[in-house]
Amino acid sequence: MGTRDTRDTRGTGRPPPAARRRRIAALLGATALAVTAGGTLAAPAGAASAQSTDVDFATHCVPPPIAGLPAIDGTTTANIAVSDTTPQVGDTVTVTYTVVKPAASNPTDLALPADIMTPTGKVALGGAQTGDVTVAGPKKNDPVPGRGAFPSFSMTGTFTVTQPGTITLSPGDYNIHTSYILELDTPCTVTNPPAPVSESVTATEVGQPNTRAIELGSASGAPGDAVTVTGSDFTPGATVTLAGRAGDTQTADTATVTADGSGAFSGSLVVNDRTTTGVVAYEGSAWSAEKGAGPAVYVVVDDTPVPEGSQKITTTVRAGTLSMTQTGDTVQLSPVEYGKGGASTGDLRTVTVKDFRGGPAGWSLTGKVTDFTGPGAKIDAGKLSWTPACVTQAGSPSTCRAGSAGTVGTSGATLASTPDATLTGGEFTVDAKLSLDVPAFTPVGSYSGVLTLTLT
Repeated sequence: MGTRDTRDTRGTGRPPPAARRRRIAALLGATALAVTAGGTLAAPAGAASAQSTDVDFATHCVPPPIAGLPAIDGTTTANIAVSDTTPQVGDTVTVTYTVVKPAASNPTDLALPADIMTPTGKVALGGAQTGDVTVAGPKKNDPVPGRGAFPSFSMTGTFTVTQPGTITLSPGDYNIHTSYILELDTPCTVTNPPAPVSESVTATEVGQPNTRAIELGSASGAPGDAVTVTGSDFTPGATVTLAGRAGDTQTADTATVTADGSGAFSGSLVVNDRTTTGVVAYEGSAWSAEKGAGPAVYVVVDDTPVPEGSQKITTTVRAGTLSMTQTGDTVQLSPVEYGKGGASTGDLRTVTVKDFRGGPAGWSLTGKVTDFTGPGAKIDAGKLSWTPACVTQAGSPSTCRAGSAGTVGTSGATLASTPDATLTGGEFTVDAKLSLDVPAFTPVGSYSGVLTLTLT
């Protein structure tokens, strides 16, 4: 049988070794985190990397009283990422607050187990909209070896845009709750709030919906015929211009009418231009989609007799479809090492979008991904991020715009898009760099998720 250590340590002011071991074991429940000089606190691992600016800020951390450690003033490195940098008023924006480089370490020689830490915090809004966004992270962390450094962690939340303009986002206070032996909290506050700005969004007003509408008395006529145009929901008393259109160009055929007290009107437009394909009505000095209606389809039937010995040749341009194809349906990401984890990278299979519809509508290509499942474990869908790219083929009326770099996840993100315009269409090549943030000590094996792309 072993013997108990009963040596007298009263002269040293220290408890006997057995007592010290019991205290260390208790502290494992209390080290929600103990902070080291110049550091922040411990955290769950496996957070996806953000695409925003890393910032450093002074932090005041108070370990749980049971730890017997004094408050520590250190430095936190963190960043803020958002799901949409150009939202409209009324949109909901997802915010991810990541503590990137915590300087804290396990203060004991004993390892901390996995999945005991749950972070919560605040993100400070400034500029056009002020307030705090509450964020929280999952109860998930890799084991922390004795005296080992704590990994980074991420917390997410949402806010609704209420004001137009530039809205800044800065890291705020955060707290680590641990559930190991005891339920304990370690709050950390920003010493000199607000912390530096890590990300910003530019919000725009949502304009009033344009409900103006027109109808034509006939869909075709001979050159020089008059067509009746009736309209509704225009500004009461406004002067409204009626005009012929040849594709996206206004012709010389115009007339004006005045909307009555209810915003309705009825007028007549003489159409002489044989290239006319439609009729529009608008308020103001020039056509605008915000204050106009149409085009309503109108065809000039050219019934001019064909001279003797001549032949009249006619053709028709028909509307096509919006479609996409991809070069394959399987992507193999680069492997990562067990125990280290990190970025597993690769390239999205190239997607070709063809928009041959004609008309004013643009398109949007979005994607969302499932969790990555493997041998008795999974990697959360939120760990997949992408950096999109889009190339427009020469001669295309539209110009495609790549989506923002960031997390894909189960809620999805925009890969590429083109805006609405008077004339749209073309052919576009869409690609993306993919990165899956694999947590350290993820069980060995192959993990697969399904990325679904939707074109609208």
